[in-house]
Amino acid sequence: MASLRTRLFAFVALLLLAAALALAGATYRNVRAEADALFDYQLRQMALSLRDQGRIDPDAQAALADPALEVVVQIWSLDGVAVYSSGPRVTLPPRTVLGHADVQVAGAPWRAYGAATPLRVIQVAQPLAVRRRLAEAAAWRSVWPVAAATPLVAAALWWLLGVSLAPLNAVVQAAGARRADALAPLPEAGLPAELRPMVQAFNALLARLGEAFAAQQAFVADAAHELRTPLTALKLQVDVLRAAVDDPAEREQALQRLGAGVDRATRLVQQLLALARSEPGAAGAMAPLDLAAVARGAADDAAPRVRATGAMLTLHLPPTLPMTGDAEGLRSAVRNLLENALKYGATPGTAPQVTLGATVDGDVAVLRVDDHGPGLPADQRNAVFERFHRLQPGGADGSGLGLAIVRAVALHHGGQVRLDDAPGSGLRAELRLPLTPPRPPVAASAA
Repeated sequence: MASLRTRLFAFVALLLLAAALALAGATYRNVRAEADALFDYQLRQMALSLRDQGRIDPDAQAALADPALEVVVQIWSLDGVAVYSSGPRVTLPPRTVLGHADVQVAGAPWRAYGAATPLRVIQVAQPLAVRRRLAEAAAWRSVWPVAAATPLVAAALWWLLGVSLAPLNAVVQAAGARRADALAPLPEAGLPAELRPMVQAFNALLARLGEAFAAQQAFVADAAHELRTPLTALKLQVDVLRAAVDDPAEREQALQRLGAGVDRATRLVQQLLALARSEPGAAGAMAPLDLAAVARGAADDAAPRVRATGAMLTLHLPPTLPMTGDAEGLRSAVRNLLENALKYGATPGTAPQVTLGATVDGDVAVLRVDDHGPGLPADQRNAVFERFHRLQPGGADGSGLGLAIVRAVALHHGGQVRLDDAPGSGLRAELRLPLTPPRPPVAASAA
């Protein structure tokens, strides 16, 4: 594809050429018309001057007879007798039309002017070929400056386009000279108003990419740190299992611990993958779904923990709640809310009591998970959404990713999640989702 400078020059050059041709054509026609009018005026003045003179003196006769004059003058008496002719070899029509007229002389067109006095008739004529030659010469002399100026204007236009596009070339060179990891903003000083918004948008994209890369690096570092602990524990359990070859009871206990460690590592990897899929811009495609059915599926996923803890899980879900979203991501988010409520939503000595409900508030779907546990202090409710944040830092069955996944899913759907006091006692987790989520952001962090 041609460069922008070449394309602009081609378009403007075509416009310039069209304008030059139109101007030259108009000038050519106007000059020819004015020359014809001037020649007619000269014929008329010559005829009138001869009409007003009583006679033609010898000097005037010599001037009129000059072949270079290319004008023929003939005079007749009223009875048609030729009195004078400046060109004896040329015979004008004997019947003169007063004023200007086109006549034929020896088969060629002439332009004539006739005037009459009480005693004689004067006719002055000129070949049209001579008039046209002189008029065209004058017209071309008027047109050639336009023709000569056109290439000069084109060259100046090419130079001006280069000067005007120099800031764009500077931006391109600055961007092309950068390393892949250079995310500093491009300079905006001296940019024209038409180019500044593009550079500002590009700098904003660089800033978002910088944030995404920083978040990704932090995520990878945190994930590596979190994976190190269960993998180290697995290695220790393998060593214990290898040392307990002769003791069946110890070997069985080591196998159980190894299995539990594998389960924890598997759970952590699943949570990491779920978080990566839930990040804005990396989650599954949006499609029509039934949020009530998704919530029931998440409750089924949490059923083993419900049975293990002897919890009471109550559902207050409408028959259907249609919306547009990522079914897998929403199911993961609801499942994590339920598991957190089952894990932390019980007072000592009692089984957890969890309520899952969903309603519609205008054009927003509202999903709530209430527990009847000790709740959560208000100053900790924002921190629990951070990755790998645990309410019980020493806990062995938590990865600290559940609520981070919930927040990522909410952001991907253009919604929000918040924690509040549940009615009566306990903690309420509320997930608010637009029924039709907006388009995902252009740039976002990815795990």
